[in-house]
Amino acid sequence: MKIIIFLAAFVLLSGNEVFAQEMFPDGTPVPEWFSRNESTDIHKLGKHYRVTDYGIINDSTLLQTEGIQAVIDQAYQAGGGVVIIPKGVYLSGSLFFKPNTHLYIEEDGVLKGSDDISHFPLVMTRIEGQTVKYFAALINADQVDGFTISGKGTVDGNGLRYWKAFWLRREFNPQCTNMDEMRPRLIYISNSKNVQLSGVKLKDSPFWTTHLYKCSYVKLLNLHITSPASPVKAPSTDAIDLDACNHVLVKGCYMSVNDDAIALKGGKGPFADKDENNGKNYNIIIEDCTYGFCHSALTCGSESIHTYNVIFRNTKVDGARRILQLKMRPDTPQHYEHILLDGITGKAASLIDVKPWTQFFDMKGEKDIRVSYANDITMQNMDLECETVFDIAGSDQYQLSGFTFTNMTIKAGKVSIQGTEMIKGLNIQHMMVNGKNFTGDDVKAPQTSNEKKQWEE
Repeated sequence: MKIIIFLAAFVLLSGNEVFAQEMFPDGTPVPEWFSRNESTDIHKLGKHYRVTDYGIINDSTLLQTEGIQAVIDQAYQAGGGVVIIPKGVYLSGSLFFKPNTHLYIEEDGVLKGSDDISHFPLVMTRIEGQTVKYFAALINADQVDGFTISGKGTVDGNGLRYWKAFWLRREFNPQCTNMDEMRPRLIYISNSKNVQLSGVKLKDSPFWTTHLYKCSYVKLLNLHITSPASPVKAPSTDAIDLDACNHVLVKGCYMSVNDDAIALKGGKGPFADKDENNGKNYNIIIEDCTYGFCHSALTCGSESIHTYNVIFRNTKVDGARRILQLKMRPDTPQHYEHILLDGITGKAASLIDVKPWTQFFDMKGEKDIRVSYANDITMQNMDLECETVFDIAGSDQYQLSGFTFTNMTIKAGKVSIQGTEMIKGLNIQHMMVNGKNFTGDDVKAPQTSNEKKQWEE
């Protein structure tokens, strides 16, 4: 029987004092860094540059990209400082932050993105698991260690025009990809350490909302991230995309978007694991967050190579389609392991979704699919209402092992067991579904149609 993962191991110190050392799912210690969550103090970040002191005016219709960029550049040239967006609405295209510069948005202040794509230059950037020339985001920061965005104001992507254009293009050409309709992301931060985003509202992004690439020691604290599912769906507006990142804390955030809330990425393609532009995600803690509507609260993929040591805990969901989704690409070697979901309450369409992900995949001339793996996935301490529990498709494209479900109370419209038989080392303990004790034997034993119907109904 598989041993259930515990989050704390006790270490004896001097005398009789005992210190609780928290552990990642693979047994390695969680650094103290994850427990130190201080608000950004802009008074420690250098001179303040209030944009209205430099000729920028409160006008939601006047494009002021050059003026705001000039303030950023001036702060950088003077050794750094904080660019402050005061109360009002300020329209801009792409902005590029430099080392030692920061962004602070005051309460009732709005940095609003232009809905004209020509205001977002083409640059070499990272998007959908590839490094290509694509449109810069509204807020960009590359190789900017210590970068912060903070305040009580809003970054508004102003995405409606982009969303309408996307759906019109998709109607004209059902095969158009996410990148075919030209649209910027809201925030893109790359190749940076010690990054902190806190307090602000991020809304209505034209494309992905917050994209971090090859960043480490990142804290996303108390963010409010939204985009609508109606009346116009905001396509591909993931709240947080972690792309080849490590040591990341997401804490106290609210996310409700028309796609994945948190997606763990890292690359795609038959040789993705050999490409130095790609990478793995690891040592990630997501806690004390609330989720409204989203396609999935936590997603591994669809562009991903290796993800491990993820803790997702103390979570409330209200309307997520899935709690956990593992997207398995036939064209990419993937490995998802040592993932713990603990302490989740609320409503979702399904608990776990594992299926082949074939949207726009490309074998690049290779004949053989790339076999992927998911192992040591634990879901525990949950009280949920679901339409269905397991949504797992059997496939020779991937291998599943070491899945544990324990201490769970679920009210479900449908308890599908199809696909669970392919999990090697499935461990189910203390799992109540619709008032009945659901065990591993329930997965393996049913043979007759009546036996199977008992759990399908």
